[in-house]
Amino acid sequence: MIRIVIADDHSIVREGIKRIVSSIEGMEVTGEAGNGTEVMQRVRELTFDVLVLDLSMPGRSGMELIKLVRSEKPQLRILVLSMHQELQYAVRAIKNGASGYLTKESAPAQLEQAIRKVASGGAFISAEVAEQLALGAMPGSEAVPHESLSNREFEVLQLLVAGVSMTDIGTKLNLSVKTVSTHKTNLMQKMGLQNQSELIRYALKHGLTEPLEP
Repeated sequence: MIRIVIADDHSIVREGIKRIVSSIEGMEVTGEAGNGTEVMQRVRELTFDVLVLDLSMPGRSGMELIKLVRSEKPQLRILVLSMHQELQYAVRAIKNGASGYLTKESAPAQLEQAIRKVASGGAFISAEVAEQLALGAMPGSEAVPHESLSNREFEVLQLLVAGVSMTDIGTKLNLSVKTVSTHKTNLMQKMGLQNQSELIRYALKHGLTEPLEP
């Protein structure tokens, strides 16, 4: 039996995944989490095989949670189920320790396939993501500027290009406006950008403008 914990801040999404999983022989949902704190509570309290994790979680970011979960339970398999279709989200998730990446637009059959694959010790990623990971590992390969950002800086970048104000970013990430401003300054320096207009142009060029979940 493959035991699964579903982590998503939308109860309707969790319920949908539960219905899919409950209809599959050999799988069961043993827990749910609606935010980063609950994710870590389930990881510490429950024994299960696969964490199905949304990247856009209140409190801690999905990328940060992947690293935290891996540090506490290295054997636990993590399948990211996200609204983001761009390659960089998948590549970053895998680099942080996820075992698979699937978009929420995928068919239920793909979810079953992905869960079984990661539960058995394999990786579930697209050919495009595999290619990007391989290219990044090659000697002499040049990383694009946004790949040098920390997970928190990358998250602030996402919110900035989505048009979220500094104050609202602080509220969403549980950070002070001053800290958000520091992250913005650091990411702009790392990426060699001078202002918001350049940031938006960069985001458009590299496909970083997908709307965030409400």
